[in-house]
Amino acid sequence: MQRIDFDHVSKRYVVGARKSAREAIRAAASGLIGRRDTTPHIWSLKDVSFTVGDGDALGIVGRNGAGKSTILKILTGITSPTSGISRTRGRVAALLEVGTGFHPELTGRENVFLNGAILGMRRQEITRRFDEIVEFSGTGRFLDTPIKRFSSGMQLRLAFAVAAHLEPDVLVVDEVLAVGDAEFQRKCIGRMADAEKEGRTIVFVSHDLQTLTRLCRRSLWLDAGRIRDVGPTSEIVRAYLGSASGAPETGSALLLGGPVTIREVRVIAEHSSDSALLKGDSVRLQVDLEVSEDVPGLDLALLLTTGAGVKVLEEAISDTELLPFSPGVYRAELVVPPILNGGDYTVGVWAGTMQEDFILEPAVVSFTLHGGEDRCDRILAMNLPFTVSPLPEWVPATRRRSSEQSTARLGGGDSAAATAADEPV
Repeated sequence: MQRIDFDHVSKRYVVGARKSAREAIRAAASGLIGRRDTTPHIWSLKDVSFTVGDGDALGIVGRNGAGKSTILKILTGITSPTSGISRTRGRVAALLEVGTGFHPELTGRENVFLNGAILGMRRQEITRRFDEIVEFSGTGRFLDTPIKRFSSGMQLRLAFAVAAHLEPDVLVVDEVLAVGDAEFQRKCIGRMADAEKEGRTIVFVSHDLQTLTRLCRRSLWLDAGRIRDVGPTSEIVRAYLGSASGAPETGSALLLGGPVTIREVRVIAEHSSDSALLKGDSVRLQVDLEVSEDVPGLDLALLLTTGAGVKVLEEAISDTELLPFSPGVYRAELVVPPILNGGDYTVGVWAGTMQEDFILEPAVVSFTLHGGEDRCDRILAMNLPFTVSPLPEWVPATRRRSSEQSTARLGGGDSAAATAADEPV
């Protein structure tokens, strides 16, 4: 049985200001008489088809703007396709944006019942699961506070708790989980894994490729609104990361997000003019970026991922210092010491604040560290030194216990053993 059937779906959005009623009627009339519509538009999706069976978990990967969120909005009925058919069978729970389905003036308690009702839960069902929802969200102390006073992380906790305990047939989750802290993310991933074991269908969009690989057996790679590939998640992740750059060791990208523009990302050897990167080299990562306005708390991070999607490191400027970004053009650099084993790696970049992600792209440029074919399954090659020293008169614990028991029997019991212990050696 197919829970989701996406059949040749396309979605078009008009670029620019919204049309007036007169302009909309005129455009519709032009279409009826065969006149070409010259209104500027973009295709967010173009002829996308896939199916998800009952109890399957499908991951979706792709760059920002590839159309991932559009697929989820069509699946959940938030928007309709321009052409094609989308069928979703069963009760659907979706977590697409923080606070979706919440009323800011109502308390957390009231919003649990409101959001549950929107998702299709009966009041008796919400009441029965209420304590579990509150415990999972960890917001019990603030339950009678208006939701507008909740932080984005608290709203996410409550929203996911409601959606997860709805016991849906289909659970649809976007990258919104990135707002939560590490502990809550682990709880969410665990809950989704449990849902999959229970036979529920999951559609998961995430830039966390390691989690995607662990949770979803099959994934879809979306590129510029079209399906580029579908297959086992490990193969899709490897192909997706491997496509990050046109040159083997350096690359450039133009990423736009809010007030931040990433102009270029480069990977170069720290102490060598040779273009090849070798195992044992320190690797210098450079990011050229432009900031167009003052943003309090603006931060930048670089991510390093293996070809299998395992995140090796994620370092942010705020980890070591607070650097206010006033409007201007900057070059940020990070030097990775020579601890990486030979193999393929991908550099990603994030820019944003604690409250908002402006840019999150895990696959901007890829590079290869040549060498280190021996023990190639390890990521780090740190060659840490061992300290080995002899232990004087070491006796295995099993022999010590056996000797003590023999001494006790020969001494005639506890009192004799105690007397012997009091005598000088």
